[in-house]
Amino acid sequence: VQLQASGGGLVQAGGSLRLSCTASGRTVGSYNMGWFRQTPGRERDFVAGINWSGGSTDYADSVKGRYTVSRDNAKNTVYLQMNSLKPEDTAVYYCAASIYSTVVRARTSYHLWGQGTLVTVSS
Repeated sequence: VQLQASGGGLVQAGGSLRLSCTASGRTVGSYNMGWFRQTPGRERDFVAGINWSGGSTDYADSVKGRYTVSRDNAKNTVYLQMNSLKPEDTAVYYCAASIYSTVVRARTSYHLWGQGTLVTVSS
């Protein structure tokens, strides 16, 4: 299975973007999914996670109230709606799949990663 992230781009502060992560080759309906982001010289940080059914979510404090993670298992796709974007949200965003039974934040708990999509927020 491969994960393909898309939807990144350039947006002004206060704007919105929606990222998508689509799986090919196999359904990810049984996996918990996460979004991470990384800037140069820093570790890849947890942003948001959603369990396999979509009934449980978790967010980093820095994005809580601004980002919403969701999924459509019929489309094999996970979304990250990002509102009220700030320049400090600028990063490469990655989606990932985890076989853990609950939503987890540790990067090492995710076994499958997509390529990143760049989000740039201008001030």
